[in-house]
Amino acid sequence: MIENAREAILVAARRTAQAHGYGGLNFRDIGAEVGIKAASIYHHFPGKAELGAAVAKRYWEDTAADLEALSTANRDPRKALRAYPGLFRRSLEQENRMCLCGFMAAEYDDLPDAVKTEVQTFADVNVAWLTRMLTAASVPASKRETRARAIFAAVGGAQLMARSRADLKLFDALIDSFRGSGLIPT
Repeated sequence: MIENAREAILVAARRTAQAHGYGGLNFRDIGAEVGIKAASIYHHFPGKAELGAAVAKRYWEDTAADLEALSTANRDPRKALRAYPGLFRRSLEQENRMCLCGFMAAEYDDLPDAVKTEVQTFADVNVAWLTRMLTAASVPASKRETRARAIFAAVGGAQLMARSRADLKLFDALIDSFRGSGLIPT
């Protein structure tokens, strides 16, 4: 059980945004899920933009920690790269949810600037980690960042396709094809 109201709001908002995006964030629904009045949310977040930015920031911070844990658990960078898609698969395993920042990126034109910044940071964190792993795996320097962006985009795209069909097997097949083609090092 979450004891802190602000934390409970962030957890509920994350779950909502992973299923319905930024546009789906609704103080009344989040308040009902947390067990507080919608007006109480304003005590912690002055508006939807601030809540959306806080949720997206927490999401990329959690992802950065997950990426470091992946590096630590898989000292071989190729193993870490092979394990990377699993972070995106976890969202699908949780009631067919999407990567929060991936979902919000699709709404980019409608996002407040503060939320846009956090969504961009999520992509930057992923590409930086992938580039670091590709460097450690001795991928030629001229191809590292481009390949890191391609891996990030491909895994995000696989998640989107799998979600649209509620089909984890499709996600796995796409990831296997990325490995087979050499995009994701094996």
